[in-house]
Formats: sequence, structure tokens, C-alpha cells
Amino acid sequence: MTRPSRTPFVPQQAPEQELPPDSPLTTKEGWRRFVEHESSPPALLTTVQQAALSPKERLRDDELRRNYHADLPLVNTPTIQKVIATSRLLIQLNRQQISARRGIIISGASGTGKTTALSQLGRAHEIAVRKRHPRDRARLPVLYVTVPPAATPKMLAMEFARFFGLDFPTRFNITDVVNAVCATAAHVHVDLVLIDELHNLNLATRTGAEASDQLKYFAERLPATFAYAGIDVEDQGLFAGTRGRQIAGRFTVIRTTPFPYAPGADRDAWHSLVGTLESILRLHHHQTGTLPSLSEYLYHRSGGMIGSLSQLIRGAAVLAIEDGSERITEGLLETVPVDYAAERSHALTAPERPRSRRKRIA
Repeated sequence: MTRPSRTPFVPQQAPEQELPPDSPLTTKEGWRRFVEHESSPPALLTTVQQAALSPKERLRDDELRRNYHADLPLVNTPTIQKVIATSRLLIQLNRQQISARRGIIISGASGTGKTTALSQLGRAHEIAVRKRHPRDRARLPVLYVTVPPAATPKMLAMEFARFFGLDFPTRFNITDVVNAVCATAAHVHVDLVLIDELHNLNLATRTGAEASDQLKYFAERLPATFAYAGIDVEDQGLFAGTRGRQIAGRFTVIRTTPFPYAPGADRDAWHSLVGTLESILRLHHHQTGTLPSLSEYLYHRSGGMIGSLSQLIRGAAVLAIEDGSERITEGLLETVPVDYAAERSHALTAPERPRSRRKRIA
């Protein structure tokens, strides 16, 4: 009796979804790709399936999983949930307002997830709008810009125009740019404007104050909700003087901070967050529960910063594939570099480990 031939399992190459370098979020093409991008977990092969792979197929499978871990799906943190919930309410309230619309400001230290929260707000809103208008591909409900350093009113206006891909003749004035931006925004039904790097506005200078006035003018012209993000904007003089009092009266401030780690609910939430990240790993020999057991270590090593935690776990997963161990351990995590702020926090807050344990890790 002849056995039927068995076709070996061949991992399929994921479709290319990487954003090209010339299409950042500050262009409509880059923003659209960001909204549509979803990181799909590759299949984790069984031992039999791995043995059936050719060397070339094995290399392709490893590369597929490395790319996946480098772009792990984002965890929906409490800050992101709060930003999205607050903004959805404001968008509803602003729809019938002619002027004096309400907005939000996401403010916090560097590395606390401000840009992530801002971009995820925009992505969630655009996906919701697309569900309501599935056939209207021309609709572009979200506009995303960043404030350039030492911004002038004209520079800001050009950032808005660049998002839409608007071109202007050599000689043009700011009024032409603003009118073109407002007309285009109305045509594509923009109802949420995201402005990042707000701290680049220096209101202590005449140029910075004029740039701030330009943003206010856009907010008056565009029937949209405005959401800003910046580093500790309360300390940058944003709410000082006549301009500042007007901003303070119209905007809700949401602070982003390092993840709390007080005994009880805070630690349980951190433990759950780490467990969620572990559950989406695609490593052959990783033992479930390893990372939650290292929750305290991961907290001190990351300084409670979500971005630093993500870098640690993503980096360790990539290294685990490269060295063939296919598991994340504390020793492997020690080899993953993190940002300076997280390293300083670790040095100041991490408890002293037993000498014998340090030797084993080394």
C-alpha cells in the first residue's frame, strides 16, 4: 500500500504594509495607510511542520515572525481609552456649534504615549466614520499635522496644505493657503484635526504667539474638533495671558504619566498589561506566565513607560528568534537596550537583587 504524499506546510509571506519613507502620517497617503494597517499574527508552526520546512522556508518563517514582533499590535491602555471616549463626546457636542468648539490637549512627559494616544484617537474615529459611510472613499474625516520647530503662521498653514497635497505657485500669500486648506477640508468632510508637537510653539515670542493665533483661526474656520498633544504644555505658558485663558476655557487637558504601580489595582492592571503582551507573542518555546512573573522587573526596567515596555518585549522577541532560543527570559531582556529615561528610572527605583541572581543573569 502506497502512502499518499504529504505536501509540506509553507508559510505565506504577509502582504507588504510598511509605510514608505516619503509618506509620513502628515500626508493623506501616509495617514490612510496607517489607518488601514493591521498587524496579522503569523501561524505558529508545529514541530512536524517546522521539520518539513526547507532551509529557505525556515528563514522566511523566521523573518515573518521577526517583522511581526517588531510591529506588535498596540495594547489599548487606560490613557488611550480616556482620550478616545472624551473626544467622541466632544465631537458629538461640537457638531451643532458654529464657533467656540471644545477640544482636548494631551500633555505629559516625553515617552508617556502622547503621540500614540493622539494617532489612535484619529484611527478609531476614521474607522468609525468609514463604517457609517462605507462607499464614500473620498471622505477624509481626520487631518494630522505636527507643529514644526520655531513655527511661523505661514509654516503652520503649509503643514495643513501638505497633508492634502496642495501645491501653490512660487508667489503666494498665507491667505491663499488658508482658503485652499479650508475649502479642501470642507470638501472631504474633515471633522477631527490632530496637532502634534504643540510644545514647539513658543508663546513668549511674537512669532510663536502669531502661530498660536493661526491655529485658533483654523479652529474657527474649520467645523471640526481639535486635539493637541505636546510635552508638558501647561509649563510652556500655553494657558497664560489672554490667549491662554481662552484656550483654558475651551480645552480639556488629559495628562499622560508613567503607569502607576501602587499595591492593589495598579499592580494588577500592570500585570494584566504584561500578560496581554505575552499572549500575542509568536515564539515556539516561550512558557506562558513567564513575563507576568517578571512584572516587577519589567516595571522598573521600563520606568512604567508603555513605549519602553513595548521596546523591551519586542526587542527580546526578535532576539529570541535570532539566537534560536524561541523564549524570553530575564537574561535576554537584560540585553535589550532602552531609552535613557527608562535606564535612569531603573537605576533609581529597582530593588537590589541578590548577588547570586546577578551572577546567573550575567
